Amino acid sequence: MMKKFLDKTNGLLNGQDLKSGRYRIIYGTMLGMMILMSLVCLLPIIWIALSAFKTPTEFYSVPPTFLPQKMSFKQIADIWNSVNFFDYFGNTLVMIFGALVFDIAFNGLAGYVISRVRPMGSAFLETLIFGTMLLPSLSMVPLYMTFVDMPIIHANLSGSFLPLWLQAGCNAFTIMLFRNFFNGIPMSYLEAARIDGCGNISVFFKIVLPLSKPIIMVETIFCVINWWKNFMWPYLILGNSENEPISIMLYKMSSAGMSETENLMLIMLSIIPPMIFYAIFQKHIIGGLNMSGVKG
Repeated sequence: MMKKFLDKTNGLLNGQDLKSGRYRIIYGTMLGMMILMSLVCLLPIIWIALSAFKTPTEFYSVPPTFLPQKMSFKQIADIWNSVNFFDYFGNTLVMIFGALVFDIAFNGLAGYVISRVRPMGSAFLETLIFGTMLLPSLSMVPLYMTFVDMPIIHANLSGSFLPLWLQAGCNAFTIMLFRNFFNGIPMSYLEAARIDGCGNISVFFKIVLPLSKPIIMVETIFCVINWWKNFMWPYLILGNSENEPISIMLYKMSSAGMSETENLMLIMLSIIPPMIFYAIFQKHIIGGLNMSGVKG
């Protein structure tokens, strides 16, 4: 790792700069600050994980102890079974998978129409869609009323995943990301497909999507992270139903008479999947943050 750093020829500091004592001090200071910031971010997670194995008496002891006197992984199995954690975990996966499908299919198709099909009025439609990003969050009440009493058919969609999936399939920011990426796809590919007899929909699914793996990966990461931590809309739509995700379970269990250590154990179990997800897709997440700021 250090050898790669010494071979750098660009960036804020490179290998040549470290030959100077002044820059070594700057490098050491920056490295120390990053280590300190990492510890500040990791300490609460470590404390939750260790405190989850403590007994209530040990948890409230004064002065507090950092390490538990005894660690038994049987506690994990007990709390997992007592709250049916697997059911909530499965509901969360179903919610995220459906949201991801609607996200890529509908937002991607909207970005494709604005970027490459460009029918009459597409410029006005593009301005209208992106203008919604400037509006304050005032749509929650009318949107909720629409979901509990759908116009014309008068159906109540509360208790099902469909309202959440529909929201995922209509996101102006995601449409902008897809539109910016599709602008970079050569029109010659699309025109060749049309000559071979493909319509606009076929071009999108057979040509555009296979060429869009980078943006699909980025949007997958954004979608998974966003819906894993989402609480308000799942609580409004799925509350008091058999489809409740983990976020609602944590809220309900916090006021269900469970001990603090049991609540911490549930929190620990709920943060392990996104931590594993981040560790696997770290490079894509960082690349996605850069891509989201690229001007189309």
